[in-house]
Amino acid sequence: MTDAAGPGGEQDGALRLLALLADDATVAEVAAVPAPAAARELAVRVAAGREVHQRREAGLSALLETARALASESDTAQVLDAIVRRARALLGTDLTYLTLHDPDHGDTYMRATDGSVSAAFQSVRLELGAGLGGLVASTRKPYWTADYWNDERFVHTSDIDGAVSEEGIIAICGTPLLVENTFVGVLFAANRTPRPFTREEVALLGNLATLAAVTLVQTRALADAESALAALSEAHETVRQYADGIEKAAAAHDRFASLVLGGGGTEDLTHALADLLGGWAALVDEDGTVRSTTPGAVVPEEFPDLRAGRLVTRDGVHGLAVATGDEHLATLYVGGTSELTDADRRTVERAGVVTALVLLFERQAADSRQAARNRVVAELLAARGPAQDRVQLVRTTGADPEAPYCLLVLRGDATSSTRALALSASAAAGEGGLVGVQDGDVVALVPGSDAGALARSMATRVGRRGDVTVAGVGPLTGVDAIPAAHEEATRTVAALVALGRRGEGAAATQLGFAGLIVGTDPDVSAYVAHELGALLDYDAKRGTDLVGTLAAWFAAGRSPRHAATRLHVHVNTVAQRLDRVGALLGEGWQEPERSLELQLALRMRDLLAAD
Repeated sequence: MTDAAGPGGEQDGALRLLALLADDATVAEVAAVPAPAAARELAVRVAAGREVHQRREAGLSALLETARALASESDTAQVLDAIVRRARALLGTDLTYLTLHDPDHGDTYMRATDGSVSAAFQSVRLELGAGLGGLVASTRKPYWTADYWNDERFVHTSDIDGAVSEEGIIAICGTPLLVENTFVGVLFAANRTPRPFTREEVALLGNLATLAAVTLVQTRALADAESALAALSEAHETVRQYADGIEKAAAAHDRFASLVLGGGGTEDLTHALADLLGGWAALVDEDGTVRSTTPGAVVPEEFPDLRAGRLVTRDGVHGLAVATGDEHLATLYVGGTSELTDADRRTVERAGVVTALVLLFERQAADSRQAARNRVVAELLAARGPAQDRVQLVRTTGADPEAPYCLLVLRGDATSSTRALALSASAAAGEGGLVGVQDGDVVALVPGSDAGALARSMATRVGRRGDVTVAGVGPLTGVDAIPAAHEEATRTVAALVALGRRGEGAAATQLGFAGLIVGTDPDVSAYVAHELGALLDYDAKRGTDLVGTLAAWFAAGRSPRHAATRLHVHVNTVAQRLDRVGALLGEGWQEPERSLELQLALRMRDLLAAD
């Protein structure tokens, strides 16, 4: 290029330079104008300065735009992704990436990338001092290189170089993320071809790193604040629920206390618990008897793993063992509600404790009543004092000794509790009965006239938890016959056990010949009538002799032929009569036990006839 010749040419060249500068021409365009060297050099300087200013202005505008964009982000991951995207766009590099400081491991790890294609590169960790990034992290100063592989300023390691090689990076620029001298991480811009980084680009990347660090710290602070706020809200909710639980527990306590102080029983407590929970409730005794229940209750047949004071849940039903010490008093069931809250569970457990107290109070009252009745029974069996005084004593218990009644003696097995047996017998005897304990047996005076039927009923009703043998004597009236009736009932219950009839109930008259032995006043005629009555009636109505035939058959060793000889009849006649005997006496009349009773009855009949 040559300078313009002559004054006119110089003037035209100068004007041309001014025109280009006015049109924001590039440095290359200005340098190509034929003009005086001094003027052209000055114009190039002006154009170059303007370009620097424009780049700075563009960078500042980009930074402002980036700041606005980052201000709208609240998620840390989104902030980091936005930073690397902006950096790549502003610097025009092949890729950008950002590592964060890990104080626990003493290194930095890859957190966000834009333009990366290598999985190994995206997961690499940079030790402090290793590689370009490690050097930036350790010195907290920016470093850049146009050719990383041939730059000896950096410590090359196999892990870092392997990742950089897989990504194909050659030129790298890295600048630290600092907030008030606190190292946060490193922001990188990289190219896959050799590229020198200008100081303006390094400064722009540094400004982006500063903005990124501040935004990152603010985002973390915001996240921490939101987390703290959420924790505070959760704590507030917990406190509210706890306060509600305390209020609910106080209400339950007041409700239960008012019921107990007002004389309420277990049924009142069960209904109160159902009202408090909004479902159903049921109380079941230790023997499985439903003691109290509310509408809609579904009492399970089995409920394993029940524990005192602790609620157990099975298939939507909640069970609690009501106990005192090691003794299981009852079981409390609740259901018909959604999942119980902690406050609800405490309410049920509190109800269990109160129910246990009420049951203990009821037991103490029952024990007191039973002790008084035991004394009455002892007086009656000893026959102490005038009969009229004993009659009045019986009437104080609610029983009427002038009305027909039967005396029962109940004897349990080895596992039975005499106290529990007496309480069960009292419940079975009803309001008009009198039950006491004497010498380990339970003695009951029960209204009625059929001693055998009452004994069987009592054995069935109180024998649910173990075999209970019951003997009955009666009917009786007054009080004078009680001692003798008690002795007979005691002998009868012992006979029942000895005869293998434990767990049954009967009167002495129902024991056959054994009843004659244990009875106080044996009624031989009644025994004969009981065993042979069907044959005697048949003979009386038809003029036959089935009783004589039966006696002859037994006397002949059960031989129809020998019996026929004794009776002077044909053997077929004996066979026909025996068939009729079997039809009247029923099956089993030839069995050893029944056969013995028949032979004894025949002998007793002969004795009665001889008197």
